Amino acid sequence: MAKQAMTTRITRDDLERSFRSLQDGAKARVDEKKSTIATAASIGGLLIVLLVFLLGRRSGRRKTTLVEIRRV
Repeated sequence: MAKQAMTTRITRDDLERSFRSLQDGAKARVDEKKSTIATAASIGGLLIVLLVFLLGRRSGRRKTTLVEIRRV
């Protein structure tokens, strides 16, 4: 006699439950990374603005002409 394997049917609710748990896990990871990425982007932007300011200031000093007026 051949043994028959017992199979259980996968229902729509089972699939929805497993997909929902996967989606919730992925959303949690994305939410954790969002704050880290936002912080890194704001620090990077601040550094770029500071660098541009300092380079512009240096360039302005080199191009500035001093005119001295003396009364005779």
